[in-house]
Amino acid sequence: QVQLVESGGGLVQPGGSLTLTCAASRSTSSMYGMAWYRQPPGQQRELVASITSGGSPKYADSVKGRFTISRDNAKNTVYLQMDSLKAEDTAAYYCRVMVTQTLLLGDSWGQGTQVTVSS
Repeated sequence: QVQLVESGGGLVQPGGSLTLTCAASRSTSSMYGMAWYRQPPGQQRELVASITSGGSPKYADSVKGRFTISRDNAKNTVYLQMDSLKAEDTAAYYCRVMVTQTLLLGDSWGQGTQVTVSS
């Protein structure tokens, strides 16, 4: 199994920026990719962005043009740069390993990192 630790969340004003980090306990480059999910308060978890092992990104329409996902395979780390943050981006953010485009590795979610966008 791979242990994932999310960090970088915090309180930010609307229009601000944050960079989230997901550190893996071992290399995930042999897997299909990595993904960031988020769960707003009282809502279901949703896919925010994903990146393949080759570096091809995909984004949810709600964050396209504002968020950037990237990875550093040498550091076993995935990042989520979040710009022009909105109140509706407030959520707990989680990262997961993608075995395939539709299958996640394992069943459990980590502790995540909380992002709160508020003035």
